[in-house]
Amino acid sequence: MTFLSYLLSGLSLGSVYAIIALGYTMVYGIAKMLNFAHGDVIMVGGYIAYYAFSKFNLSPFVCIIASIIFSTLLGILIERLAYKPLRNASSLAVLITAIGVSYFLQNVAQLLFGSDTKIFPILITDKTLKLFDNKLNISYLTIITIVTCILIMIGLTLFINKTKIGKAMRATAEDKDAAKLMGINVDNTISITFAIGSGLASIASILLLSTYPSLSPTLGSMPGIKAFTAAVFGGIGSIPGAFLGGILLGIIENLTKAYISTQLSDAFVFAVLIIVLLIKPTGLLGKKESVKV
Repeated sequence: MTFLSYLLSGLSLGSVYAIIALGYTMVYGIAKMLNFAHGDVIMVGGYIAYYAFSKFNLSPFVCIIASIIFSTLLGILIERLAYKPLRNASSLAVLITAIGVSYFLQNVAQLLFGSDTKIFPILITDKTLKLFDNKLNISYLTIITIVTCILIMIGLTLFINKTKIGKAMRATAEDKDAAKLMGINVDNTISITFAIGSGLASIASILLLSTYPSLSPTLGSMPGIKAFTAAVFGGIGSIPGAFLGGILLGIIENLTKAYISTQLSDAFVFAVLIIVLLIKPTGLLGKKESVKV
C-alpha cells in the first residue's frame, strides 16, 4: 500500500508537470519558440488567485477563473510585445528574449508582492478518501489533479484535430508561409496558442499550490524547468508526448524521493532524461523531422 500511495502521489505531481508541459509543447510545435517565461506565468497565476481570495474574499471558483483569465491575457500580452517583433529573428534572439521576460516577471512580482513566502489558501477540498480499511488514503486533490490532466489532454487533442482553429494551428506548425497563402492569420493563431498555454499554466499553478502551498516570486522556476524537461522527454511538439513525459517524470521523481534520496531526486530525473535522449534524441513520442537544404 505504501508503494501505491507513492505511485499515486507521483501521478498527481506528474499530472501538474504534464499540464505545464502541454503549454510548452503547443508553443514550440506551432510557433517553434521555447517560451521560458512560461514558468513565471505559473507564479503570476498563483498570486492572482491568492489575492483574489485573501484580499477580496471571492469564492474559490471565482478565484480560479480570475487566475485563468488573467494568465491567458498575460500570455497574449507577452506574445504581442516580446515575441511577435522577433517572428523572423534567429532562435538565439528569441531564447534570450524569453529569459529576459522571465526575469522581468520575477522582479515585477518581487516589487508588487514582496519577496517573502506566502501560504496559499485552500481553494480545492483537502478531504481524503480512505480505502482498504484505512490502509490507503487518497486525497480528493490527487484524484482531481489526475482527472483534470487527462481531460485537458483529451480536450486539447480534440481541439487541435477537430476545430477550425486547431486545423489552422496544425497548418501554421507545418508551414507558416503556406498557411498565410491559404488565408490563415498566422499571428492570431500564434496568439491563441500562447493564450491556451498560459491558461493551462494557471490551472497547473492552482493544483501545484494546493499540494505545496508556498507562494513566492520564484515559484515557477523549477516546475517550469521540469515541465520543459517532461516535454523534451516525451517528444516536444507532441501533445501525447508532453502528457506521457510529465506523468513519467512525476513518478520517477516521487519514487526517487521515497526509495533513494530526496536530495538526489532532481539529479536522477535529469539523468534519466539524458539517457533517454542519448537512446532516442526525439523523445519517447517525438517524430524525426527531415530538413531540406
